[in-house]
Amino acid sequence: MTRSTILDGNSFSTTDADHLPPEDHALIARRQRVLGPSYRLFYRRPVHLVRSAGTRVWDAEGREYLDAYNNVASIGHAHPAVVEAVHRQMGTLSTHSRYLQRGVLDYAEQLLATFPQDLDTVMFTNSGSESNDLALRIARHATGGTGVVVTAEAYHGTTSLVADVSPAMGKDYVLGSFTELAAAPDAYRQGSGHQLGAWFAAQITAAFHRLRARGIRPAAFLADTIFASDGVLSDPAVLAPALRATHQAGALFIADEVQPGFARTGSAFWGFARHDVVPDLVTLGKPMGNGIPVSAMVGRRDIVGHFGATVPYFNTFGGSSVPIAAAQAVLDVIQQENLPARSETLGELLRAGVRSLAERHPAIGDVRGAGLFLGVEIVSDRQARTPDSVHALELVNTLRDLGVLISVAGPHNNVLKIRPQLVYTEADIALLLERLDEALTLCAATATV
Repeated sequence: MTRSTILDGNSFSTTDADHLPPEDHALIARRQRVLGPSYRLFYRRPVHLVRSAGTRVWDAEGREYLDAYNNVASIGHAHPAVVEAVHRQMGTLSTHSRYLQRGVLDYAEQLLATFPQDLDTVMFTNSGSESNDLALRIARHATGGTGVVVTAEAYHGTTSLVADVSPAMGKDYVLGSFTELAAAPDAYRQGSGHQLGAWFAAQITAAFHRLRARGIRPAAFLADTIFASDGVLSDPAVLAPALRATHQAGALFIADEVQPGFARTGSAFWGFARHDVVPDLVTLGKPMGNGIPVSAMVGRRDIVGHFGATVPYFNTFGGSSVPIAAAQAVLDVIQQENLPARSETLGELLRAGVRSLAERHPAIGDVRGAGLFLGVEIVSDRQARTPDSVHALELVNTLRDLGVLISVAGPHNNVLKIRPQLVYTEADIALLLERLDEALTLCAATATV
């Protein structure tokens, strides 16, 4: 399978630096000097942000942007409940989880109550990468295998272990010898009937067979439950057959909820719940602390307990006082303000609005998503469903110039990836649709010149 990279697909190129304001040009030079070449900036003209609040961010020149991408600040930038919780806890106690504290236990119980009953144990980490790393370690311990199956454009993090199972790192990145790829369940091209689930399960089974043929025992199928990097593949539900195929191979299913979790995909709260499955392990990350690094791995007691009985685990900041205070504030806001229902309702409004735009803009080939997680496939030919990455990137950069921040995803970098905060209002949705309409019109006009 050929592989692209979403990291480079969205990134700034130094060839565009001459068109930037002098201050930004100088900042980029400083970044390159002290941070090295691995870091990437978004957009042809990177945004120099200095302030944020709610659904908006502001640049150094005072220009306002509607943030329709940032999944870290999922309940809105600088949310006062999180700011107050962190400030209060930092001024009271900041220490690790090897001392008895009520806060981490209160939060753990409230978090676990959002999961199916079988998922009854949580371990805390600092990032989604660490959570996926830990889940893979536990899966290997439980199965005795090392082999991991992921989808063709998956991205699961930055530790050595999870980078080795992240094909979205790009075609030049050599994946681990224990990694096998399965084609993603793309209903737009494969067909959306019930057969897609069986087809996807067959891809997973074949990938596990390839591992065994190389003498590698299976350990896990690891999947982002909305297949975000594969192009936001939200429907139909395909994970039940995939789960059965994984267990038949003697492996565990790890649901990566770093992007789709915490009501991002609507009232189901967790992405896997939309598929009516119970994973063996679940990983959490980005939106959990609304800007404070905190993450977790949730799993079945028999699996996690077997690991813990023989492998001590300690994480200095995972489960420590201040990150847990932030996570508690976030979960309280989500539940008290009924943000899962808002995500469901506003997501339907957004998708309906984009489908309406598609009636006038032939570049829109498909509109998909769940809750406030939207994928808009940009094509050059609707009938042939030809991916158009050039047009998609032009739309992303035009929207940036119009004051809306989004990105691209998918194997061809042609899917607009749109993730409004859970605290969006109908007015925010209307503005997003208005600016997308304007960008589509401008880009179509430019393409015909």
